[in-house]
Amino acid sequence: MNKQAMTRWFGLLALTAGLLAACGGGSSTDTTTTTTQPSVEAANFLAAGLKESITTVSCTLSGGTTTTCYRIVTVGAPADHAVGPFCPTNVYFDVANRIFSTDASMVGMWIESGSTYDLTGQFIGNLATFYGNANWQLFDATTGTVKVTDTQALFEAAAVPNVPLALNKYCVEGKMSYVGGGISRTILIPVTPVALGSGTGAIGMTGVGVALNGIVIDAPAPVANIKAAYTIAAFDKNGGHVNPHTGYHYHAATGSSHAVASTDGHAALIGYALDGYGIHALNDTSGAQATGLDTCRGHSDSSRGYHYHAASAGANMFIGCFKGQQGSSN
Repeated sequence: MNKQAMTRWFGLLALTAGLLAACGGGSSTDTTTTTTQPSVEAANFLAAGLKESITTVSCTLSGGTTTTCYRIVTVGAPADHAVGPFCPTNVYFDVANRIFSTDASMVGMWIESGSTYDLTGQFIGNLATFYGNANWQLFDATTGTVKVTDTQALFEAAAVPNVPLALNKYCVEGKMSYVGGGISRTILIPVTPVALGSGTGAIGMTGVGVALNGIVIDAPAPVANIKAAYTIAAFDKNGGHVNPHTGYHYHAATGSSHAVASTDGHAALIGYALDGYGIHALNDTSGAQATGLDTCRGHSDSSRGYHYHAASAGANMFIGCFKGQQGSSN
């Protein structure tokens, strides 16, 4: 190599070193990448589900990235459907002959092993057989009366991780009046999703995201803990129920909440995850489920970029994990 070539080579090395230093050097472990896909479109939300207009604020995501987030403040009550019903008050429609009711129109549902079950008198009456355990006795065999948390005090005492023994064998339900008609939540979602460089993000206590009607989409319900007390924490047919601290929220997508249809027959948009990617319904307009989903229940297409598809209602989840850095919900 002649002297002129060597001079050029060392010059390139110096330039490269300078660029690395300006970017934090080669020792950085931040492998996240950003997408050009916008996340939230404010017009997709029902205004009645929001306490105030959506604004933008500075925020720090779960991976440490400082960026701009949409600030979404919810009312805490669904703008497009009623809450409940949940538990039946009696398992019999004919008390004298002890005939179980099969009417599902006035009760909620339960989730078990990937399926949903209407909380009819017949279902409640046969729980001991369903679970193969005689401790599952939530009703008076003579009168058919179901033990329901029908006061605020009972509800708040039962809606805890470790249910007191005195409140075992109850059908637990909460009314919106117990939480002042709804508990407002503030959700921060990145304006532009920041994809994780590798791996996935776990779904924790901050939840999954927010539906287009302003209701928070929560992490899977702790069904194992609930069942340990021989208790049913009833969901309504919308896939939600009331928590004394966080209010009404969803654990399952049942097609009840506001959705924005796609022009190409793709499954409708039903909400946004905390990482900014859209959550779409399970089925498209032809009734077919999305294919090629990853472990988070997401995939990409040319129209929407990366996005998720909600699981079936019986799965006790919307998505499996996050593909991007998350905002927050409080």
